[in-house]
Amino acid sequence: MKASYSFFTFCFSMALSLNFAYGQIHGLPKDDPTVAALEAIAHIDQKIMMPMRDGIRLATDIYRPKTDEQVPVIFSRTPYNFNSWQNGEFRDRHVKAALEAVKRGYAYVIQNERGRYYSEGQWDILGMPLTDGYDAFTWLKNQSWSNGKIGTIGCSSTAEWQMAVAALDHPSHAAMVPQGFGAGVGEVGSFVEQGNWYRGGAEQLLFFAWLYGVEHDKYKPRIPLGASQEDLIRISRFYDLSPENPRVDMSEALQHLPITDILQNVSGKREIFDRMVNRKPKDPQWYQGGLYHDSMDFGVPSFWFASWYDVSISPNLALFNHVRKNASDPTVRDNQYLVIAPTLHCGYKRATENTVVGELSVGDARLNYDEQIYGWFDMWLKGEQNDFKEKTPRVQYYTMGMNKWQSSETWPPQGVKDVTYYLHSEGSANTLNGDGVLSRKRPSSVDKPDAFTYDPMNPVESYGGNVCCTGNAVKGGAFDQQIMEEREDILVYTTPVLEKGVEVSGEIKTTLYISSDVLDTDFTVKLIDVHPDGSAYNLDETIQRVRYREGYDKEVFLTKGEVVKLELSALSTSNYFKKGHRIRIEVSSSNFPRFARNLNTGGNNYDESEGVVARNKVHHSRKYPSKVVLPMMQ
Repeated sequence: MKASYSFFTFCFSMALSLNFAYGQIHGLPKDDPTVAALEAIAHIDQKIMMPMRDGIRLATDIYRPKTDEQVPVIFSRTPYNFNSWQNGEFRDRHVKAALEAVKRGYAYVIQNERGRYYSEGQWDILGMPLTDGYDAFTWLKNQSWSNGKIGTIGCSSTAEWQMAVAALDHPSHAAMVPQGFGAGVGEVGSFVEQGNWYRGGAEQLLFFAWLYGVEHDKYKPRIPLGASQEDLIRISRFYDLSPENPRVDMSEALQHLPITDILQNVSGKREIFDRMVNRKPKDPQWYQGGLYHDSMDFGVPSFWFASWYDVSISPNLALFNHVRKNASDPTVRDNQYLVIAPTLHCGYKRATENTVVGELSVGDARLNYDEQIYGWFDMWLKGEQNDFKEKTPRVQYYTMGMNKWQSSETWPPQGVKDVTYYLHSEGSANTLNGDGVLSRKRPSSVDKPDAFTYDPMNPVESYGGNVCCTGNAVKGGAFDQQIMEEREDILVYTTPVLEKGVEVSGEIKTTLYISSDVLDTDFTVKLIDVHPDGSAYNLDETIQRVRYREGYDKEVFLTKGEVVKLELSALSTSNYFKKGHRIRIEVSSSNFPRFARNLNTGGNNYDESEGVVARNKVHHSRKYPSKVVLPMMQ
């Protein structure tokens, strides 16, 4: 038995040695045709452990053209698993991206954030971009095969670290293409979302679900410090280091109270979550990590990609405008470009001849993304005098309803004028069968408020919307809201039938005058396109926690019956309301589990399990002119 085992070990060791000797010294499977094409044209160097300033090493794969000339770098940094031996969409995507980049004369570099998979150190959301990103640029610049020009690219968590490091203006960080980047935005203008953790002071539950799926346990298996590149390549075939979490029904898991215990209740990892869940919107810790805040400068030409049904479309657009206006370098200010697609989070390239978002077709939303992105990189990383600026509008935005791409030099587009619609009713705007009206006419002196009961134990359920990363809890996109509008705790205000079509493109601003019988509550708004057959498709949505109505650095509670002014964070869209359609807003006090429920107690909310019922009112009169301001193309 002993001899047999030794013989097996010998044969296995020889097989490994022969495999390496045959040339498969990287972690790419030989039977993949994309891999074969990449091997033919690229030097492949995997599991390079790139040193950071504190000695921590980050696992990095490099694919570069077989040439003696120095080449520019396209750099993608991610918390996600790109181990070449894993089977999955992300592996396939990065191998294809490497092949395309090398074909075009670029080195393609992909790296894990510290503490992720084979990278050493402890992970935190966004890693340590203010040090690790800068150090990576310096290392890449100094390689003999590099021309010293680096462009960054990625969507979602592969994009969100780029803004904070762009504020450092590394001399080699020549251009970037951030896509679906909202969770990297801390505070910009009136938006204090702290990386999508909040909207209007209410927690967005997407991170609760996302962290369950991606956070590694503090007791995870770890590769010994100092492991060699050869060892790392070899063991990556057998040890993926990717946890396979037990499946969780997030539609049920997010119901748990208190919300501080949501991950504990499903046996999830909690280290990062526990540090974040009790931070209020202006907690100093938000300003010490890797988020970008508008108090920081910005030093990199950028080609931004956003989408109408993403979780953070409004702060994304606010950041684009902020950089164009406030970057200290005029060259940077003048080299900001933007694409806004009619898709869900990171869904740009999924657009087809018949692009369906949720259950609504928005037409042929395809765009030549690769051609534009490489034109951008060729200009900044290779110094090519190409026609990118002549061919590429400053802002490319897709107008739904009209179902076509449009362009503008600014966002919002030129020609847009704010038009005010006031809320009216006789006091019975509840449900789609109520008497709520949106009208250009100013309200009368008589206040006939609309009242509804908000029970946090029976919240309005999220139905479609601008979402990401919530598992099966919320399905994103446009859905017919009529079934939801039968609820008594939803107020519905609708224009008369439009006699001619109108384009609404830009920020939608809502002011409500409200009162309640509790110390604190929430108010929600949803913008709707009502079709002639009555179907009502959502465009964007927002929420405001009333205690933060005077700013996120203080809490101001309600007095029973007191009427207060509430300005909600802006919604954003580009939608053509056709002749025969109607414009509608819904008002309520919950949109769950898109946003955490307000338990109405005036307490911390995040550590509470019992709620109280609120009786909320929306006032509309000459004294209390509740309104929605629509940016209409003239």
